[in-house]
Amino acid sequence: MRIDGRANDALRPVSIETGYLEYAEGSALIRFGKTAVLCAATVETSVLPWMAGRGTGWVTGEYAMLPRSTQTRTLRETKGISGRSQEIQRLVGRSLRMAVDLAALGERSVIVDCDVLQADGGTRTAAITGGYVALALALGKLVAQGELPAQVLRQQVAAVSVGIVAGDALLDLCYTEDSHAETDMNVVMTGSGELIELQGTAEREPFSRQRLDELLVLAQRGITQLMQLQREAL
Repeated sequence: MRIDGRANDALRPVSIETGYLEYAEGSALIRFGKTAVLCAATVETSVLPWMAGRGTGWVTGEYAMLPRSTQTRTLRETKGISGRSQEIQRLVGRSLRMAVDLAALGERSVIVDCDVLQADGGTRTAAITGGYVALALALGKLVAQGELPAQVLRQQVAAVSVGIVAGDALLDLCYTEDSHAETDMNVVMTGSGELIELQGTAEREPFSRQRLDELLVLAQRGITQLMQLQREAL
């Protein structure tokens, strides 16, 4: 039995509240158990200087943790972004770009801000899953206004964590499980089941190809459920 009573292949309770912010083009508050991440998409009618004139757009992510999102206060990154935050926001940006036809977007930029309100494991996967909803809402408005073609949003994207704890393969690890994991992995997938990114690490002992396949099957099962929740939210 897991620390919160779940089955090994069960997600934490997941909720997605859309329209959480009044001024953002698209926003969603996503919760995975005690983890809560606020995602907001902003559309700008310009691109980075090196992309100007190419007729294509860009999607990027930003990630931050609020000071009391953790059990002890986390310092604000006022003197520059930490390596961890930089790595996570690059992951968010790479993942969400896979959802968009950048040529159909035209010379626009979409910035998806992901702010962790409370952290209990899986903040980066929650950011990607909620970030997709915020992104889809923002682009959906432009499609409805006739400013973008419907195919600008080309596929669904979601992410989940998996890991091996005390020899068992677990889906959607909370912080306590993650801190004791023998293997920890984040999986990002498309709606057709294709992989966007795998981040897997053996913390104590190497893991076999058989265990890797077991974790991927578990992750795909969880992501399928998350994508259904995304569709319901949208």
